[in-house]
Amino acid sequence: MTNLRDLALRFHALHATGRPLLLANAWDTASARIIADAGAAAVATTSAGVAWDLGAADGDRLDRTAALAQVARIASAVGVPVTADVEGGYAVDADGVAETVRAVLAAGAVGINIEDGPRPADEHVRRIAAARATADAAGVPLFVNARIDVYLAGIGAEKDRLPETLERAAACVAAGADGVFVPGVTDPGTVRALAQGIGAPLNVMAGPGAPDAAELGRLGAARVSVGSGIAQATHAVVRRAAVELLRTGTYTSLAGGYDYGELNALMGKGRRDM
Repeated sequence: MTNLRDLALRFHALHATGRPLLLANAWDTASARIIADAGAAAVATTSAGVAWDLGAADGDRLDRTAALAQVARIASAVGVPVTADVEGGYAVDADGVAETVRAVLAAGAVGINIEDGPRPADEHVRRIAAARATADAAGVPLFVNARIDVYLAGIGAEKDRLPETLERAAACVAAGADGVFVPGVTDPGTVRALAQGIGAPLNVMAGPGAPDAAELGRLGAARVSVGSGIAQATHAVVRRAAVELLRTGTYTSLAGGYDYGELNALMGKGRRDM
């Protein structure tokens, strides 16, 4: 586990308030290699993108074995740390999450996101604690990112969401979370309040209309990811090109595509060449 431990420590060191780690989420080996080749310090997976690639819907519907086999392919394709979005842990309880974490480490990833989603807050905390204990027992400082969906899911009255999120975050950090991910929030005042109130690196999810990464860093974010955004944009190109071809017999949607030779050469590289 020596190399995995080194990668995990390297991944931890990338989280710095004011200078956020930027994560362009991948879903297969091609997207992971392109992201790493673009200069990414680490690669994150998107559970939605992985599920779609494997023919399933997002939302805890993907089989753990299939999901982590994809994570293993991604980790083996790049030379940078990989963090895996494992939704709620691909398990019915905390013991199952421990099994998932062992499989994540075997796949070569050094970070995970575990979301609360529809689960009670105390169940989420148990899952975070199980992940922490399992990784520690393996001797790998896995970066455990506790995802809290209060804002994303619109839980409770708007005025209550900040205190509810901070309460859940505190419990997750006490259980061993290394960071807290709060998707659904890019409002500057809320990001600042979360960063100040959470005793761990804050991860926010950004996209069109959100402040740029530098501004989010100034507000206190230590990590900025884009979730399924790149996968959605990619699949939109597929649809536009297919509709254009089938309806008009033209090909303008293909303009600006990745050069065949460059992409083929990139996919032909070994991990050590990345």
